[in-house]
Amino acid sequence: MLVALGLGVGCSGAASPTTAPPRPGEEAPATSRPAAARPEAAPQQAAAPSPAEAQAFIATVDRELRKLRLQSARASWVNQTYLTDDTDALAASAEEASMEYLSRTMKAATRFDGLALPTEVARQLALLKISTFLPAPSDPAERAELAALSVDMTSLYGKGKYCPKAKPGRATPAARGAAPAGAGAEPKCLALDELSNRLKTSRDWDELLDVWAGWHAIAPPLRPKFERYVALGNKGAAELGLADVGALWRAGYDMSPEAFEAETERLWGKLKPLYDELHCYVRAKLRAIYGKDRIGEKAPIPAHLLGNMWAQEWSNVYALMEPYKGQPSLDVTRKIKAKKLDGKQMVALGERFFTSLGFDPLPATFWERSLLTKPVDREVVCHASAWDVGDRDDLRLKMCIEPSEEDLITIHHELGHVYYNHQYYRLPILFQAGANDGFHEGIGDTLALSVTPGYLRSLGLLDRVSEDEKGLINFLFKKALDKIAFLPFGKLIDQWRWDVFSGRTKPGDYNAAWWALRLKYQGIAPPVQRSEADFDPGAKFHVAAGISYMRYFLAHIYQFQFHRALCKAAGHTGPLHTCSIYGSAAAGEKLRAMLSLGASRPWQEAMQVVTGETAADPGAMLEYFEPLRRWLKEQNKGEVCGW
Repeated sequence: MLVALGLGVGCSGAASPTTAPPRPGEEAPATSRPAAARPEAAPQQAAAPSPAEAQAFIATVDRELRKLRLQSARASWVNQTYLTDDTDALAASAEEASMEYLSRTMKAATRFDGLALPTEVARQLALLKISTFLPAPSDPAERAELAALSVDMTSLYGKGKYCPKAKPGRATPAARGAAPAGAGAEPKCLALDELSNRLKTSRDWDELLDVWAGWHAIAPPLRPKFERYVALGNKGAAELGLADVGALWRAGYDMSPEAFEAETERLWGKLKPLYDELHCYVRAKLRAIYGKDRIGEKAPIPAHLLGNMWAQEWSNVYALMEPYKGQPSLDVTRKIKAKKLDGKQMVALGERFFTSLGFDPLPATFWERSLLTKPVDREVVCHASAWDVGDRDDLRLKMCIEPSEEDLITIHHELGHVYYNHQYYRLPILFQAGANDGFHEGIGDTLALSVTPGYLRSLGLLDRVSEDEKGLINFLFKKALDKIAFLPFGKLIDQWRWDVFSGRTKPGDYNAAWWALRLKYQGIAPPVQRSEADFDPGAKFHVAAGISYMRYFLAHIYQFQFHRALCKAAGHTGPLHTCSIYGSAAAGEKLRAMLSLGASRPWQEAMQVVTGETAADPGAMLEYFEPLRRWLKEQNKGEVCGW
């Protein structure tokens, strides 16, 4: 939550604001006004403003935002770890208080426009003006409604389940094994984690289809709420002088919204050819399994076949298309289960990597207050997220950890947020954020790139590591199924919402526009016919929770650029994909220097601190995967690539 404050760190498995940090990762609504007294914005003066007044204004904002952040974070944490109507209302009340304060204060900040100010004060004022992802209307009733909508959508998503209906004497594919056998036995309702496990392991077309359609059926009730959320958010944005909510989201990158949108197209254009080669190879392998009647020669891939509910990462189908059989196993999940590692032990492995670079151990309160396993006695939002509750270095992780390689990587990702928060929590509140939200999402993933087969072998999570070309291709292919496959999905979610917020996509076309973008960017199609009675975007957490997604697209590019620079600092001289910075004090020092800046400098300057460069460079990602790119082009000869 913490959407009004722009303090969410919702992670996919990896959220942050345009200015304020990625903190807890979701939203919060409200139906009632908070009981606590509202913080007051600095009083406005009739006389011409002075630099001293601007400095006093920012000092007041800093104090009041700290109070609001603590109040909102506590309410949000309790809500997401104890999902009830009462905690929904508490979170919504805190969200409304944040909305009300920010709408007043962001407007008040315009009084100092054009004034010559110290750099630090001027930057805080600039960040304040874009310090929310959810601008609220000034009308109290509409503001309360918007707060309630944001919490309600997150809560409905968190409670979502698919309840298969068994036919007489026969269970649905998804329900097989979910209930005791016997006449009249009703299959149990399945939560997202259970459905996702079916997608990871089943290879039965019908079962996969049942699971996919079952989860997506939770989303239509969100559609009218989302439509109203868009209308109220846009009204709040207009009161701030902005075109729409999407323009506000794109304003947080130290460039104009128009320039930022063009920048995302530039980055995608450089990487699309590699994605196209990967798509072509994967489609051919799936066609060989499921048949030409289901997957044509030049056709999109059905969305339910890629081992992930949103077809955003494809590594779960690696075993179906492993380039070279007989090579040492890359199945880390099997070893994690064999060692019977629990959630706490897996988090400790992630912590070990950070401390090897010279970072502090996680505080005792982290282990006491985090939620690392799914409770059996209550509903929670299992979507992984990292937290600093307030601005007090109260670091936490909320995650329903499963014994899998995917979750081990997600732990590294989330700890990247945690350690970023730890490095900047003493800064002014408006600087307590990543240089941009893509930085915040990319730090843990940068370290995860150093979780090489050699490093995993040192942990006992792989038995052997291949040193030949075949082993290299297997490794890079598996990595590409996550990193390269994700790129178009990372871009299109916000592209869809930008079009919705701007009015280019009308409410009556929500679902059609969603699938048009998925076809255009991903080459993915729905496995069954869809209509506007569906609301498939709402089956993705970040849409329901109002968390922008472009951060993940950027992070997937930044992390390779960071990795290249840190490997150089660590003295690595071989190919980029062989580098692990584990144990390098020099790499850790360079990384901490960037993290400690928070949002106090434009992201280009923060980028320069760690890489020596001032622009995003997809070249590092292309360098990392170059051996795979050459191999894919050779394998795809004779295939009709594209869709």
